[in-house]
Amino acid sequence: MDPAEKPAECPARGKCPVFLAVSSGTVRYAPSGLGPALEGNLGEQPSDTDSQPHPDEGHPPPLEAVPVPWKSVGPYKSHRESLGGLPETPAGEEAQGEEGPAATQLDVSRLRSSSMEIREKGSEFLKEELHKAQKELKLKDEECERLSKVREQLEQELEELTASLFEEAHRMVRDANMKQAASEKQLKEARGKAEVTALKTLVITSTPASPNRELHPQLLSPTKAGPRKGHLRHKSTSSALCPAVCPVAGHILTPDKEGKEVDTTLFAEFQAWRESPTLDKTSPFLERVYREDVGPCLDFTMQELSALVRSAVEDNTLTIEPVASQTLPTVKVAAVDCGHTNGFRAPIDTTCALSGLACACRHRIRLGDSESHYYISPSSRARITAVCNFFTYIRYIQQGLVRQDAEPMFWEITRLRKEMSLAKLGFFPHEA
Repeated sequence: MDPAEKPAECPARGKCPVFLAVSSGTVRYAPSGLGPALEGNLGEQPSDTDSQPHPDEGHPPPLEAVPVPWKSVGPYKSHRESLGGLPETPAGEEAQGEEGPAATQLDVSRLRSSSMEIREKGSEFLKEELHKAQKELKLKDEECERLSKVREQLEQELEELTASLFEEAHRMVRDANMKQAASEKQLKEARGKAEVTALKTLVITSTPASPNRELHPQLLSPTKAGPRKGHLRHKSTSSALCPAVCPVAGHILTPDKEGKEVDTTLFAEFQAWRESPTLDKTSPFLERVYREDVGPCLDFTMQELSALVRSAVEDNTLTIEPVASQTLPTVKVAAVDCGHTNGFRAPIDTTCALSGLACACRHRIRLGDSESHYYISPSSRARITAVCNFFTYIRYIQQGLVRQDAEPMFWEITRLRKEMSLAKLGFFPHEA
């Protein structure tokens, strides 16, 4: 096309209702009987909305003055299914300039009505969904409440069960403690009775080496034992006296022939030990006794066996047994040889296991639970017995079985130390 020639454009292009409707795509109409000029303009040249009309060109008359018949070229479809195509206008009917805006208003009103219906349906749908959600939420709340009640019930039952278990456990522990306390009390009473029985037996019976006739008044003759109680008092010094057995002569020394005086150092050491009696050799009192009496008294020729004997004496596990009895052919010979009228024990000539001397060993010792026996001489037996008597007495003091003042206890310990000294020097009483 020649650029010098420009087609004529519609003067009402920006305001034409037909153009607005067609350009929006809402309805499509085509003119049926346009004038030659308008038809030529619409059919020959494309419209340009951006170009402006030229004032010197010829224009067709305005639409208000030219009757334009319209016909429908296609059905009109909207959002509503009830709406169909607009009715076709007869070819000879005249269209007024106001019909375009009226149709647009009608279409807008129909669109609004359809939009309202859609909103109503959407609102109803949302209400139904909300009702369903509320119903489901209510059911879930009821289920949660039921589960909460079940949980509370289970927790309560668990607490009750735990409390009952703890009560039962406490009751069982309390009963066990009571039974244990009762058993310990019975055991303690039984031990106390056994110790008292053993002490009574020891008091009644004489020791094998040399009985203490001051502590055993039943050993005295009736004339001497009658008026005497406890320790004797010297007429001049009023000091406690203990009769001693003379190992050589074999008779009791009278109090008038013996004098006594308390050594202050030894007595102070004994009082310090008596406040908390123990068998620990580190205390000054026992350390002195071990050094001066116990050690020398148990120091035999056989050093190895001597150490075993000393340990057994300290542990109170030493056993002294008489030699097995033998019956001689006649009672007379047995009585002469043995010095007894029953004839059930005869001397056995053997060697002492401690001193190594060959002599008549009437006794034998056993250490602890060992099955081995060692034959000992009368002198060795006297030395061991003296030490055993000393340890027995201090054990009684430790256990609280001796109810005396400090001075009588000290003199008894001194007497036992004297027996150990005499025994280690070789003095021992003859067996009757």
